[in-house]
Amino acid sequence: MALILLSVAAIVDGVNWKLVAVSWTAFAAMAVGAPLGARAVRSSNPLEPVWGYGLASGAMVTSAALFLIPQALGQHGRLGSLGIAIGFLGGYAGHTVGHLFTHRELPVDRTTAELTVHALSAGAIIGAIYAAMPSLTSVLGIALVSHKAPAGYAAARRLAERGQSVVTLLLPAAAVGIVALPVGIAGVSPESGLRGLLFGIAAGVFLHVAVDLLPECTTGSETCPVDAADHDADGHRLRDRLRRHAVLSSILGGVAVVVAWWAAV
Repeated sequence: MALILLSVAAIVDGVNWKLVAVSWTAFAAMAVGAPLGARAVRSSNPLEPVWGYGLASGAMVTSAALFLIPQALGQHGRLGSLGIAIGFLGGYAGHTVGHLFTHRELPVDRTTAELTVHALSAGAIIGAIYAAMPSLTSVLGIALVSHKAPAGYAAARRLAERGQSVVTLLLPAAAVGIVALPVGIAGVSPESGLRGLLFGIAAGVFLHVAVDLLPECTTGSETCPVDAADHDADGHRLRDRLRRHAVLSSILGGVAVVVAWWAAV
């Protein structure tokens, strides 16, 4: 509802329609990926989560490298680089320390919170520089879909596996527009150093989420059901098979983004 009201206010205020389109494209991409992830948990095939997480996280890592990191460095090389480090390490610290809160009933999952931080940071910069953006192109669409849709899938799958509602993903899905539209309406234009820092933080947080979702196939992993394998010879073969599929799926997820990007440029 907030995104709808802000979109109407932006149009009435005369804000460039490109900003409204970017906000809704980001929302739609994650909204499409989330239901797919929620339904995927019904499968009993041990290869399904490996391929689901592998494809999604591989696509997320590659899209971060192709689209998010260059944007941060393009705003300001040094501060953009610093922001990436801050975002990545901050995401790791928040995720690790956040384990202390897993014994409490909190309304927001850690992965959801990290994706929201990423979207809020990115939205602030998108709103500040929307006027300088080129016309909407297929590259922009690929940039949004290639990291929002896989993120929505992977996060929704993790939530559904824990028995939590995927509705909470509406927050990170709408967060880009919720911040970008008011910033665009206000006409805020921070200097390039701050833009680079914030974009870098957004890229770093997202990159951490992407790496965290890679199927590791180790004991206790949520992304690769290696615990289900017995400790006999057949179990070892299953674990080795899962690991091969984890590597292949993550590589193919990255290749898919590269192919789409190459075809669009």
